[in-house]
Amino acid sequence: MKTKIAFLGTGLMGLPMARRLLGAGYQLTVWNRDQSKARPLEAGGAHLAASAAEAVKDATHVITMLTDGDVVENVLFATGVAEALSRGVIVIDMSSIQPRQARAHADRLSALGIFHLDAPVSGGTGGAEAGTLAIMAGGDEQVFEDAKSVLAPMGRAIRVGPSGAGQLAKLANQAIVAIAIGAVSEATLLVSEGGGDLAAFRAALAGGFADSTILQVHGQRMQQDDFVARGRASVQIKDLDNVLIEARSLGIRLPMVEAVRDRFVRLVEELDGGDLDHSALFVELLDLNGRSRSPLA
Repeated sequence: MKTKIAFLGTGLMGLPMARRLLGAGYQLTVWNRDQSKARPLEAGGAHLAASAAEAVKDATHVITMLTDGDVVENVLFATGVAEALSRGVIVIDMSSIQPRQARAHADRLSALGIFHLDAPVSGGTGGAEAGTLAIMAGGDEQVFEDAKSVLAPMGRAIRVGPSGAGQLAKLANQAIVAIAIGAVSEATLLVSEGGGDLAAFRAALAGGFADSTILQVHGQRMQQDDFVARGRASVQIKDLDNVLIEARSLGIRLPMVEAVRDRFVRLVEELDGGDLDHSALFVELLDLNGRSRSPLA
């Protein structure tokens, strides 16, 4: 059977991910609540559907890249999508949602004879455009093997366990990212205030234990005052809230996540930084120290 993919959610991440599938030659139908965000894909050969239910008709694979778990649930089960799917279709939810929600969606779809993978991603819009996303998948091993060829144009997919495990890995990823952004912002301010050369500082640390993509990429953004959203600060809060919800369900506390989450909330609510890149946590640190947001040398 020819692979036919329906892609639901063509926002900041979904649009370049869908482009990668088109570039790989897949037959693609796309839908987005705001159709203007899906329309650019028509030039690459995608069919633009008027509704989510229409988009999934005759699909062999359905990919969702939506805002949160509640939106995923609504699109799958309240818009006619689940009813429009044929038995044996694989639904791949690449949104970042709570593990318990992913497991619930998998169970509901399984009762209809539909397979499900939770496969959230990391790598930002740059990784989406380059097809180098880290894809953390949860679900049945055979279903994952059957879906690997569809995931391949978007990045490197690894199954990390049963349903919900992909989302759990993504939560751990987001915890590391947020804490690392906080550490890099403080290191950047420390070096700058002490008169160091920030570009040379990052070069000096390259290859050492403290080196990371966060240091090199986000550190440069902090230096250049470049906070155009690739991953929004408001979305970072949503992810950290999900981390803490999961931690509470496991009976554990994550104090570093709690602390950095509060700083992101301050950035968004007090400094109106919700639409800035999550590297703009540096803006919050500058404000905390009575410094301006002007670019640093």
